[in-house]
Amino acid sequence: MIVTKQNKVNAQVLPNGSLEFLSLREIGWLSDKTLCGCYDQFRRCALAALNSGAETDDSRIVLDQYADFEIEVIKEPRGICLNVSNAPPRAFVDGEMIEGIREHLFSVLRDIVYTQYLILDDHRFDFSISEHITDAVFHILKNASVFLSQPRPDLIVCWGGHSVNREEYEYSKDVGYMLGLRKLNICTGCGHGVMKGPMKGAALGHAKQRIAPGRYIGITEPGIIAAEAPNAMVNSLVIMPDIEKRLEAFVRLGHGIIVFPGGVGTTEEILYALSILLHPDNQQSQVPLLLTGPESSRGYFEDLDRFLRTTLGDQVASYYEIIIGNPGHASLYMHQRLEKVQADRQTRRDAFYFNWNLKIPYQLQIPFRPTHQTMAELQLSHDQPAYQLAANMRCAFSGIVAGNVKQQGVQAVRQYGPFELSGDADILERMQALLEQFILHRRMTLADNYQPSYRIVTNKS
Repeated sequence: MIVTKQNKVNAQVLPNGSLEFLSLREIGWLSDKTLCGCYDQFRRCALAALNSGAETDDSRIVLDQYADFEIEVIKEPRGICLNVSNAPPRAFVDGEMIEGIREHLFSVLRDIVYTQYLILDDHRFDFSISEHITDAVFHILKNASVFLSQPRPDLIVCWGGHSVNREEYEYSKDVGYMLGLRKLNICTGCGHGVMKGPMKGAALGHAKQRIAPGRYIGITEPGIIAAEAPNAMVNSLVIMPDIEKRLEAFVRLGHGIIVFPGGVGTTEEILYALSILLHPDNQQSQVPLLLTGPESSRGYFEDLDRFLRTTLGDQVASYYEIIIGNPGHASLYMHQRLEKVQADRQTRRDAFYFNWNLKIPYQLQIPFRPTHQTMAELQLSHDQPAYQLAANMRCAFSGIVAGNVKQQGVQAVRQYGPFELSGDADILERMQALLEQFILHRRMTLADNYQPSYRIVTNKS
């Protein structure tokens, strides 16, 4: 390792845990910037992995601070190594890259570059066909080695915000601890806040149960990881190509979902799950969905519940449970529901490691590209089935997330002004009320001077 004058680091790093064994063709492809065609994305995501621990969700700050950062794949006689220049010093200790960060760095290479070669550029996958998209999600997860032959369902997906208060973080850690004591594993969006809390709590529970190592899976996508580095607890990092494949990975890989307090990204995830559960083909599917937080977050969940009921109908509340202020009860509820998940998978002869039978509409699988035009054209009205309305509202919240933290979305809002949303008056009023609460309680971003990336301009009668 060499420390530069700007307190930045130059180093060469060998793989460990990923990409140790490659063919000569794969080595040549990975080391050719022109051939792989995604170097800029790889560089941004690699920088985010190396900057793990930084308290920011603004990718511009990181990219500006390390504008001279470079990373190169070097051919070695027995494989590859990574040559990094002007890297964040926080990734190193005593001249060596921290082991967990090294694993994350090579996971970035595997998923950004290697997956492009294996999946996205492979003509065997036709991404206009729903089944092919699901198959691609399966192969990306398989290539990341996250599947295990398991005797029972035990993987709990935990969603929630990175911009949360200390009490909400500690509560998520308490729930994770109780899940760990029940020998359950954790999958989150890999960021900080209540994505880190359940993993940290579960690690203590696993240690007491003498489980080593526990599974702490972090699933992200390029637009998010560039703004939100993976937390140090993640021991299996997976970067999906886009937000839709990321969300599908969550619901097919996990066995139950716990939602902690969050902001627009968390609401997007809830609406995605509800769009699936509301679909007629999934009425018998067992996907437990629990909303939980400390007593101080009761108002947050009341606002969220009111928003969901008034936009999607009161029947939507039958698809989720709300438990406030009791981490032990929340953990027990999920543990007990897993018995029904196991019975359902066995009855349907479905795998425990991947929920093949769950119907995910093609509308939820195709990438939604938030632009001023696509946001304005969203159908936010009651003149459609509830699952379709949930899917469209999911896109609206996804666009707001992009305008808040993702590089392309932030640039579009800066250049052309906020995204505009229109639709039925009652839907927009409830959406506006919920978003105002998020702004009031600083659930949008970590920045103090948040400027809305959206504007509600039309109310249809």
